[in-house]
Amino acid sequence: MSITPLSWAAGNGHEVVVKTLLGRGDVDLNWADHDGRTPLWRAAFGGHEGVVKLLLGRDDVIPDRVDLSGQTPLSCAASKGHEGVVKLLLACGGVHSDSLDGRERTPLMWAALKGHEGVVKLLLACNNVDPNKPDGEGRTPIWWASYNGHQGVVEILLGRDGVDPDWPDEYEETPLWRAAFHGHEGVVKLLLGRDGVIPDRLDRFGQTPLMWAASKGHEGVVKLLLACNNVDPNKPDNEGRTPLWWATHYRNEGVVKLLLGRDDVNPLDGAN
Repeated sequence: MSITPLSWAAGNGHEVVVKTLLGRGDVDLNWADHDGRTPLWRAAFGGHEGVVKLLLGRDDVIPDRVDLSGQTPLSCAASKGHEGVVKLLLACGGVHSDSLDGRERTPLMWAALKGHEGVVKLLLACNNVDPNKPDGEGRTPIWWASYNGHQGVVEILLGRDGVDPDWPDEYEETPLWRAAFHGHEGVVKLLLGRDGVIPDRLDRFGQTPLMWAASKGHEGVVKLLLACNNVDPNKPDNEGRTPLWWATHYRNEGVVKLLLGRDDVNPLDGAN
């Protein structure tokens, strides 16, 4: 289906034109274009609050209609960080605040992975939003926020009762594992300060957060992990390779010095 004048006007935020078109009796405000996107979807995508308000003011609007990717106007607005639009949609009856799209992601998940703190707060205030709801690969909102280093979002999620800070995905990678892998020191520090986080937890290859931080040369993260009493600096992976082996293999001199500076690190441990 082609894009209608109403969709064009809505997508570009032209309130006067939208109001004029809505005044006609022969305009279908739920008409979907070739991508399955309605005027409301396009207005939400662009963050055009005035247009969204006009469209939601109509009794015949379908506020939760998905596009071909399965994304609703709410999910789209959440991913873009349009707080005003999110507020309007959440206040509208018929909008499911925790629905999964075609990528099996919720609006909260999109807001978390993009780092939109205000939207995250709005969605967490909804009673029917599950902050631990995973996507198709077992990844939760806090997993994605940790992956991308969105410290503010991680802090907000950790402040919510019931959030599991150590939820692993299908590869046994936890939020801490991912934050360590990418060198997000602030996020690592937040997660290590939480009860229930296992700092030496293994992924499917038997590799720990320390191991990956050492292999990537993230000295700050290595220091934080080594300060944990229950982190074993000699713990080998499934191939017998220790954090020191990984740091040496990738020539990360700073990390090698940190590890060798420990009395409990055995320089002879590791795969040949």
